Amino acid sequence: GIENMWGESTALHQVLDTVKQVAPSTANVLIKGESGTGKELAAHAIHNLSRRNKAKFVVVHCAALSPQLLETELFGHEKGAFTGANTRSSGRFEQAEGGTLFLDEIGDMPMDAQTRLLRVLQEGEYTMVGGRNAIKTNVRTVAATHRDLSQMIRQGLFREDLSYRLNVVPIRLPPLRERIDDISDLVQHFLRAAEREGEAPKTLSSD
Repeated sequence: GIENMWGESTALHQVLDTVKQVAPSTANVLIKGESGTGKELAAHAIHNLSRRNKAKFVVVHCAALSPQLLETELFGHEKGAFTGANTRSSGRFEQAEGGTLFLDEIGDMPMDAQTRLLRVLQEGEYTMVGGRNAIKTNVRTVAATHRDLSQMIRQGLFREDLSYRLNVVPIRLPPLRERIDDISDLVQHFLRAAEREGEAPKTLSSD
């Protein structure tokens, strides 16, 4: 579980307390932290501890998709929306209906997609790519980023109004260099997981 992976760090248990407090609410959450600090784990914990845990936890990796693919990924597309769209395809918002949508690396989302996402958060509805009818949505948004969104806003790279919508409850995950006491616990956690999969040696060399 989340406690086992994060060890005994006081800072991380403060994060866990925040996760437990915010999970039952409907507030959107923005998780800040460097790569490898457990942002998706924290988001999953928020979902599992929420009233939405019977519905799906759906992940969108914003950094891995082109601007064109990202909008299709989020909102789906109607049949004939573009060349090769031979059937209707549901988007992540539709798949996460009633549940939680985790937007990983939201700082990499292009401006056009930011504008469409803001509209969904403001109005509670969206339109599929190539569609005409608005679709109501009931999804809780948890976003994560390793970027400094405040600096991106000043540079004109991220919408300030979208940041306000996403950052209702901020959670900062401390980097591993601030969690020296956790490293041994984390190594043992990953070794046990790897051993179960037959990927790790039973003993470590001294090198």
